[in-house]
Amino acid sequence: MLKHTDFRKLLILLLLATPAWAGIVEDVRAALAQNSFSAAEASLNSYRAKNGVTPEYIEAYSWMGRTALSAHDYDHAAAYAKQTKDLALEQLKQHPLDSEPHLPLALGAAIEVQSQTLAARGQRTQAVAVLQNALHAYGSTSIRARLQKNLNLLSLEGKPAPALRAEQFLGSKPPILAQLKGSPVLLFFWAHWCGDCKAEAPIITQLRTEFAPKGLTVVGPTKLYGYTAQVEHASPSDELAYIDAVRHRFYSGLLDMPVPISKYNFDAYGASTTPTLVLLDRSGKVAMYHPGALPYEQLRAEIEKVVAR
Repeated sequence: MLKHTDFRKLLILLLLATPAWAGIVEDVRAALAQNSFSAAEASLNSYRAKNGVTPEYIEAYSWMGRTALSAHDYDHAAAYAKQTKDLALEQLKQHPLDSEPHLPLALGAAIEVQSQTLAARGQRTQAVAVLQNALHAYGSTSIRARLQKNLNLLSLEGKPAPALRAEQFLGSKPPILAQLKGSPVLLFFWAHWCGDCKAEAPIITQLRTEFAPKGLTVVGPTKLYGYTAQVEHASPSDELAYIDAVRHRFYSGLLDMPVPISKYNFDAYGASTTPTLVLLDRSGKVAMYHPGALPYEQLRAEIEKVVAR
């Protein structure tokens, strides 16, 4: 049995053996949350001096651009995004984009910040071109949905809604969107692991109750992710059963909601963020495209607009 003094010595050795840059992404995000770019840069410089440029470093660096964009500091956002992208492209000379988890997040963020910065500066055409070129280059990788999301944010509203597919489905049989023309439709993209989706469910339930008499239909696309809360590598049948269990537990007010299950829908609508809320008007065109949750009052106001048309 270790004596108290021996335990303290062992603890000190373990702490000394732990590199100061462990968790660089978390360190940078924590500094930026305190609005301290200088502290974030210090952490990045320390990490790079000890470990060089790694995918973790590039992901951490990408948060500089994301934070600058959120602060509407477009000059710095553009510069950080360009540097992030350049570093990511250097890494791609060594291994594929999806060979590890950090690089796709970094490159996806860089392209997102680049396009959103251009759009914020009134250069919408250039922003769309950046995303279209990226989709051409990376459309078969894990960042496809993220790129499509950003393209949709710039160009989907006012356009006909992409068709939905269903390899499998839960609830009532998914309708063909073309058959719903004449009625407003709310698409509620959700995931079985998504806490924000579960929090949004009562809002969706209440709004459907209010507006169903005026023709509102709610459809809840989801997809298989290959795992569940209990199983790291779940079979499709086991994950489908898990999704159904989650649906009964957290979406009890929406059990008759059609739930088409297909990766295609998430790619077509760019639903890399869950929930993603898409509102279609009576002509079948996209009236609202919103990645993320919405409070009751805001979503209700959007639904009222399409119901009144």
